[in-house]
Amino acid sequence: MTEALHVVKHPTAFYSAGATTVFASKFDQRFSYCLYVPSTHDPDGAPLPMVVLQHGTGRRGPQYRDNFAGWAEEHGCMVLAPLFPAGIEDPHDLHAFKFIRYGDIRFDRVLLAMVDEVAERFNVEAGRFLLHGFSGGGQFVHRFGYLHPDRLSGLSIGAPGRITYIDHTSPWWTGMKGFEEEFGCPPRVEELRDVPVQMVVGSADVETWEINNHGDSNWMDGADAHGITRVERLTALRDNFEEHGIRVRFDVVPGVGHQPMRVLEPVKDFFASILTPRESS
Repeated sequence: MTEALHVVKHPTAFYSAGATTVFASKFDQRFSYCLYVPSTHDPDGAPLPMVVLQHGTGRRGPQYRDNFAGWAEEHGCMVLAPLFPAGIEDPHDLHAFKFIRYGDIRFDRVLLAMVDEVAERFNVEAGRFLLHGFSGGGQFVHRFGYLHPDRLSGLSIGAPGRITYIDHTSPWWTGMKGFEEEFGCPPRVEELRDVPVQMVVGSADVETWEINNHGDSNWMDGADAHGITRVERLTALRDNFEEHGIRVRFDVVPGVGHQPMRVLEPVKDFFASILTPRESS
């Protein structure tokens, strides 16, 4: 009877533990997120680290979250999976979030607001978090890194179809020219040197139909300047990062194509390597 009364009094508690329901963001209710809250979460204990898993064009946030559930339990880590729906303002749009700014929407600020909202409800470390994105999510997260390296404890860039090269002579978004006009601040490339960075791609991720679409809304001249396939472009981005003093762990998963769930094991290993000093202290 006591348990029944507790459930009635707190009807949301069941959906705020483990794999949660989907919550609308207070910052902007067009956007939402789901979580995995591990059983080690204690409102009065040590704050948990957080990993953010940014979806791509297919918006598979809950699938990423569920894939990371066992890892989250093992490492005592909160999982946040944002949802940036397609068709915001333009009903045909699939790609706006990948480029961070879209009209008056700043998707980086939406994500940071979600992190802060989670920190209001749960006992987590919100100052810095782990961040992974694949495909369109890989586009978003490496551009996010140019803006907010101070918020990252680790950055995993998965198979982006279009890259922003550290090159101040090429226009945004293929390069950095015009970055400050776009975002109101210069890119913080030097600070990325202090962030552990991984790049990950499948060895068979070589289809080009989606990423060499001249004339489409997510294309600009120069997008193919550093390769035709995702493998070639990510390799070029790795070399570009390292030329600027940013060390990169580069993982190529044998026999895997453009399949986000099949590259997550090295991502988990990378993030675990960052959390390990915390766990052994």
